[in-house]
Parts: sequence; structure tokens; C-alpha cells
Amino acid sequence: MYQLFIANKNYSSWSLRPWLLLCQLKIPFNEQLVTFEEGGSWEKFRSFSPNGQVPCLVDGDTTVWDSLAIVEYAAESYPQVWPGDKGARAWARSAAAEMHSGFSALRDICTMNCGVIVQLTEIPASLQRNIDRFEELWLEGLQHFGGPFLAGDAFTAVDAFFAPVAVRSKNYQLPLSPTAAEYRDRILDLPAMREWLAAALKEPWREPGHEEELQRAGTIVEDLRQ
Repeated sequence: MYQLFIANKNYSSWSLRPWLLLCQLKIPFNEQLVTFEEGGSWEKFRSFSPNGQVPCLVDGDTTVWDSLAIVEYAAESYPQVWPGDKGARAWARSAAAEMHSGFSALRDICTMNCGVIVQLTEIPASLQRNIDRFEELWLEGLQHFGGPFLAGDAFTAVDAFFAPVAVRSKNYQLPLSPTAAEYRDRILDLPAMREWLAAALKEPWREPGHEEELQRAGTIVEDLRQ
């Protein structure tokens, strides 16, 4: 059975993607949660991950240490990871890869924190471009493939890759069209997503670096964490 190493659910957007995918598609795995450490976690994570980062999937003698690589590895045994239609699959892979490598302003300004509602100090042009682009992708996928998910009627890896964006857009109160907001809420209401968020709120750990990033973004309106 797969062993999936992740970090704090409150903070780790990269961990969320494969975790949500495996959970939502009912692909068997064991969760191995290793917490972030103040000042850096590279040495700690190196005990299981070659690049000292999470997520990392271990399958017997095989280690896969990147979220997109993990998804592709799982797809070799579980084809439902990607859409069955060739065109939808190509679009989904392209959109997931764009999320994997881009949207730097969204990542930098709206850092992952599942348990807080934030009023941004401002929405700079770079962030607005990212918002416009992910909304454009969402609307394109929903309209072209018919919904209710981005590449058709089934949840696939492209939805998992945008799940942290759904969290960020809700918690940082980003302006979205009604259709995009409806899709966001659909993702947040998935059983596996609700499980992740509930666990994130119960985590007792606070990592100063992540908390400082949050403070720079704006004002915390509500902190739901225990």
C-alpha cells in the first residue's frame, strides 16, 4: 500500500493535492504526517524524501517526491486519476501543470492557512492577474466539458491541483464570479476536503514562518483554529 508523507494540513498546500486525490478516488494509502519545524524542515524531511520536501509517496522500493509525479505514478495503476477522454485529459494535464509551476503571486501573498479568514491589505496587479487566470481556467473547463468538475462529470487530478486555490479564494475573500464561486464551494464541500479541513483546524502546531507570512498579507478577521 502507498505511504504518503505530508506536512501540517493547516499549511501544506502541496500535501493537500495528492492526499485529496487519493482520498476522494478511494485509492488505498497510509498517511504519514510529519510536522514543519521552526527554521526549516529540510533535514527532517530528508529522512524520507530525496529533496527534503513534501509530499512524498513511497510504494515498496519506489519513492516519488513531487506532487505532479505522484499523480502520474498513481495514474499508471488507477486510470481514473485523469479524464478518460483524450482531449479532456490533455486539457486537465495542461491546467494542472500550469498550477504546479505558476501562480507565484497567489502563493506568495495568499499563503496556505486553512483556519483563518483574512482581509487583504490590497490586491496588487500581480495577484489580480493570477485570480483572473485561475478563474478563466475554471470557467473554460466547466463550460467546455460540462461540469460539475473541471474536466467533466468526475473529480480528477486537475480538481485536486486547484483545491488549495479553492481554500485560498475562500479564506482570503478573493473576488470571484458566481460560477467560479459555486465551483470553489463544490470542491470545499467534498467529503475528503471536509475531512482535511476539519483535521487542519484541530492541529495544535504553529510554525512562526508561516504565521508571519499570513500577517504580512492583511488583517485576520477570524481564526477558526483550536
